[in-house]
Amino acid sequence: MPTSSAYPPLNVQVHTPRLSLLGATDELLERLIPTVRKGVVTEPPWPFDDPASLYADGPEREWRWLRGIWLGRGRVTESQWRLYFVVVVDGEPVGVQDLIGVDFATFGTVTTFSWLDPDLRGRGLGKEMRQAVLQLAFEGLGARESSSDAFFDNHASNRVSQALGYVPNGLTWDTRRGEPARIKQWLLTREQWAERRRDDIELVAVRECLPVLGIEPAHSEG
Repeated sequence: MPTSSAYPPLNVQVHTPRLSLLGATDELLERLIPTVRKGVVTEPPWPFDDPASLYADGPEREWRWLRGIWLGRGRVTESQWRLYFVVVVDGEPVGVQDLIGVDFATFGTVTTFSWLDPDLRGRGLGKEMRQAVLQLAFEGLGARESSSDAFFDNHASNRVSQALGYVPNGLTWDTRRGEPARIKQWLLTREQWAERRRDDIELVAVRECLPVLGIEPAHSEG
């Protein structure tokens, strides 16, 4: 288990029978670099055009990926925050799962982002990762709604959203490789999540993290 940090978001953990979400410390990020190197996308579906884009190979991509996480960890305010987690299976880092809040104290809404080792896809881990972070959002932080979106041809992500009870929430556009592409949006309310709520997911060190995010303990359950 990672050592305790003076910075509460790095101590938050979520454990399921199959995997753990651990605060993205530098040590865990370093251990994940080989998976980042392996995750270069060479055929559709292409990823989002973002600083951690996986279609650009070489060490500069790894630097951009690390810098993006370091920057995000340092830009935490009550109005906007992003919790970064490394997904660990059988003691090995295999992916990332993020939870993002914008004006959370007012709206109680979150969004999620994730990616997984290409060699481990298709085994249900993507669904397990999302269930873990939803437990943190709804039980630990007291969220009202969680949203997710994916390109139309990202069938794996869209299937996970549908399987977990999300409902379609409109369409939008984004770019990949400089070209416009349709995005399918999904929404999950607290009530919809509660219908499938699991009782085998453990939250660790959530309450100590609440003040960093500007969340009153009374607004959460963890």
